[in-house]
Amino acid sequence: MLGRGASGHPGRHERWPLLVAEPPLPTGAQQSATVANPVSGASPDLLPHFQLEPEDVYIVKNKAVSLACRATPATQIYFKCNGEWVHQGDHVTQHSTDRSTGLPVMEVRIEVTRQQVEKIFGLEEYWCQCVAWSSSGTTKSQKAFVRIAYLRKNFEQEPTAREVSIEQGIVLPCRPPEGIPPAEVEWLRNEELVDPALDANVYVTPEHSLVLRQARLADTANYTCVAKNIVARRRSASAAITVYVNGGWSTWTQWSGCSTSCGRGWQKRSRTCTNPTPLNGGAFCEGQNVQKTACTTLCPVDGAWSEWSKWSVCGAECTHWRSRECSEPAPRNGGQDCHGPELDTRNCTSELCSHEDVALYVGLVAVAVCLVLLLLVGVLVYCRKKGGLDADVADSSILTAGFQPVSIKPSKADNPSLLTIQPDLSTATMTYQGSLCPRQDGPAKLQLPNGHLLSPLGTGRHTLHHSSPAAEGADFVARLSTQSYFRSLPRGTNNMAYGTFNFLGGRLMIPNTGISLLIPPDAIPRGKIYEVYLTLHKQEEVRLPLAGCQTLLSPIVSCGPPGVLLTRPAILAMGHCVEASAENWSIRLKKQSCEGTWEDVLQLGAEPCTELYYCQLEAQACYIFTEQLGRFALVGESLSMAASKRLKLVLFAPAACPSLEYNIRVYCLSDTQDVLKEVIQLEKQLGGQLIGAPRVLHFKDSYHNLRLSIHDMPSSLWKSKLLASYQEIPFYHIWSGLQPFLHCTFTLERLSPSTCELACKIWVWQVEGDGQSFTVNFNIAKDARFSDWLVPDSEVGAPALVGPSAFKIPFLIRQKIISSLDPPGTRGADWRTLAQKLNLDSHLSFFASKPSPTAMILNLWEARHFPNGNLSQLAAAVAEVGKQDGALFAVSEAEC
Repeated sequence: MLGRGASGHPGRHERWPLLVAEPPLPTGAQQSATVANPVSGASPDLLPHFQLEPEDVYIVKNKAVSLACRATPATQIYFKCNGEWVHQGDHVTQHSTDRSTGLPVMEVRIEVTRQQVEKIFGLEEYWCQCVAWSSSGTTKSQKAFVRIAYLRKNFEQEPTAREVSIEQGIVLPCRPPEGIPPAEVEWLRNEELVDPALDANVYVTPEHSLVLRQARLADTANYTCVAKNIVARRRSASAAITVYVNGGWSTWTQWSGCSTSCGRGWQKRSRTCTNPTPLNGGAFCEGQNVQKTACTTLCPVDGAWSEWSKWSVCGAECTHWRSRECSEPAPRNGGQDCHGPELDTRNCTSELCSHEDVALYVGLVAVAVCLVLLLLVGVLVYCRKKGGLDADVADSSILTAGFQPVSIKPSKADNPSLLTIQPDLSTATMTYQGSLCPRQDGPAKLQLPNGHLLSPLGTGRHTLHHSSPAAEGADFVARLSTQSYFRSLPRGTNNMAYGTFNFLGGRLMIPNTGISLLIPPDAIPRGKIYEVYLTLHKQEEVRLPLAGCQTLLSPIVSCGPPGVLLTRPAILAMGHCVEASAENWSIRLKKQSCEGTWEDVLQLGAEPCTELYYCQLEAQACYIFTEQLGRFALVGESLSMAASKRLKLVLFAPAACPSLEYNIRVYCLSDTQDVLKEVIQLEKQLGGQLIGAPRVLHFKDSYHNLRLSIHDMPSSLWKSKLLASYQEIPFYHIWSGLQPFLHCTFTLERLSPSTCELACKIWVWQVEGDGQSFTVNFNIAKDARFSDWLVPDSEVGAPALVGPSAFKIPFLIRQKIISSLDPPGTRGADWRTLAQKLNLDSHLSFFASKPSPTAMILNLWEARHFPNGNLSQLAAAVAEVGKQDGALFAVSEAEC
C-alpha cells in the first residue's frame, strides 16, 4: 500500500533504492537534503504521501494565485510547472511534525502570476505539480491547472420582447457570454430574482432558457438574464413580456320593452365585451353588441259611450231619466273607461206631476246657459286674434331642443313670384331670397319617344344674402349656449358652419376641410324651418375610446341639433385616410348617443341593421346618408398586417433665422384635409414656411415604428445636432390616429451666419415597410407662401348655401328626372340603369329601400360633384338611359 503513495493514485509514485543518486534538484537546493538518512522511528521503506495537494485556481485580473502542497514523511518537496522545476527561491517551506505518527511534515507554497501564464497562452494550459522525496523514494501530486479568469461583455443570445395570449407557454432563451470559469445564469423579473423553487410555473432549462409553463397576467413584466462568475456580472437587455387577454362577449341581456306603446316598433338587447374584458392590447370582441328586432304592441282602445236611450215617462216626482252604455267601443288593451254618468235625470211636467212652476224655472235656466256660452265664444275669438300664430310655425316650436320657430310672411303684392323667408331678428342667422320653382302635377311618367324630358327654366335668380359674419357667429353661438348639447361643441366659429333651412334644402361647408352637409329638397317638412349647424371637433375635445387594433380614420364631425329626424336622408361628406380593402379592414361608422357613449351604427360591407344610415366609401372621402343628425366618426380595425393608412408628410422650417440654429419640422399627419388645415394654422403662428410638396406614405399595421433621418448635408456649411443616426415615432402613437400633430424636429447649426442656402435629403420610412424621401433645397431668406397649394378651388365659397343655389341640378329638371326614372321603365330604362351609368350599381339595394331611388342617386351626385360637377356628363348619362334630347340638361348656371 505504501508503495502506491498516500494519495492512493497508482502510477503516481516512483520508488528509488537507497544510496542511489537523486534526481536533479532545482538550482540552489541543499545537497544534504538528498542524503538517505531516515528519520528515527520511521520505516525505511515508507514513501511520502500528500496531506494537501494543489488544486485548480483562476487568476482574477492581475492578482497572483498561490499553490500549496503538504506531505509526510518528506525530506524535500518542490513544484514542477509545465515540466520545468520552479526555482528554489520561489518556494516558501514550512516544517512540522505529525503528532499522531511523529513523522516529519513538510509544506511548500509558490505563487503564480498572470505574466507566467500568459507566456504559454495558446500553446497549452498552464499546470503545476508537487514532487516529494523521502528516503524510500518520490511521490508526485495531482496536476493543478492555473487559468486566467474572464467574462466577455456580449451575450451570445439575449431574450426578446414578446406579446402572448394568457395561458400560452413562453420560452425566453439566454446564452451567456463566453467566460472562464463558465458563467452561472439567473433571471430577474422587474429587477427581482426569479426563484423556480418558489414558483412551480417557472423553471430554467440546462441551456439557461427561462420557461413559463402558462402565461399569467402577473407575468407581464420586464425580464433580464444575468450571467456572473468570479470576474464580473453581466446583464442582458431587458425583454418586455406582455400577456394580453382577448375580449369575450357576455351573455345577452333580456329584450327591452317595445319602443312604442301602440303599433309597430322595435326592441333591443345588448351584450358587453367583458367576459373577459380585453387587456394589454388584446383583441376586441367581433360582432355586434346590440341586436334589434321588430315588435308590435296592441294599441289601447279607449271606451266611448253609446247613444242615450229615450227619456222615461215623467214620474210622480216631476223627473224622468235616460241611460247609456260604455260599449261603442268598449275599452280594451288597457284603454281608458268612459268618463261621465251612465244615468241622466231631468225635471218634467205631466199629469202625474204636482208642481206648477216647473216650466218657468226650466226656461230661466236655458236662457242663462245660452248667455254663458256666448260669453265664452267671445273670449276665445278675442284671444285668438290677439296672439294667434300660423299653425305650421306653432308646430315647429315643439321640435327637439335647439330649433328656433320663425314666421313665414307673404311676399309683396307687386312681385308675386318672390318668396321671402324672413326669420325673427332675435333668432335667424340668414335670409334666402329667390324664385320658387312650383311642383308640376303632370303625368306620372313622360313618354320617352315624345317630347322633351329636360326643358330650360326661366330666368329666375337665386341669391344668398349674408349679414356680418362676426355678428352671425356670435349670435348663433349665443343661442346654442342655451342648449344642453352645447357643452360638447367647440367654442368659436372657425370650424363651424350654420344656416337656416326650409323644404328647399341647402348645404353647409367648413372651408379647407373637405367636410360638408347636404340637406336635399323635401328633407325638411314643408312649413318647417330648421336651424342646422356643422362642426369639426378637435380630437382633444372629444374622447373616442378605441379597443384592440382599432384606429380613427376620419375627423370627428357633428351636425345637429342632435336627434333631428329628417324625412329624407342628408349626406355628410368628410375625408378619410384608409386604404380600404375587405380582406384587410373592418370599417365601422360610429355615432355618439345622447348619453355620451359611442355606438356602431353601420359596418361597411355588411348588411345594414337599420335604414337610418348608409355610407358610400371612396378613395379619399366617405358620404354618409343619415336621417338623424348627430356626431359621427369612421373607425377601422385591421384584419391583417397588410392593412395600411395614408400618412401625409409635410416639412416646415422658419422663414427667418436670427440665430445659428435652424429647425426643420417633419409632420406625420393623417391624410385628411382638416388635419392639414390645423397644422397650417399652427405653423403660421410659429412663422414657418413650407419646404417642398407634401408626400403620401402608406403606414402598415406591422407594429414597426416610423423612422426619420437627414442625409447629404454639406458638412462645410452645416452640422446636425442630432446625437443618434435617426429619430423614431412609436407605432401606436401613429396607428391610433388620436394624436393629430405628430412631428420630429431636426436641429441644424450653421457654421457661418452668412450661410443662407441649405441642401439635404430627409428620409422617412417604416421599419420593414415603405419610405419616402424629401430633397430639400431652399433659401432661408425667402418668405413662406401657403396660398399656392393649401386652398383647393372646390372649397372656395360661402360656408352655407340655402335653396336652389346649393345645387347644380335645377329644381324643375330634378323633379322631371325623378318622376321619369322612379317607376320601372321598359327595357330597363329606369333609375337602375342611371345608377349603373354613374358607377353606383353597388348600392342598388339601398336606393331601392327609399321612396325615391332616383332622388338618392341625384343627391349623391350633388354631394360628390359640388360645385365643379359637370352637368353635361350627367345629361349624357340620362340620355344613355333612353331619353331624347338629354343635352338640354346642360343649362347654364345663370338659368339655375
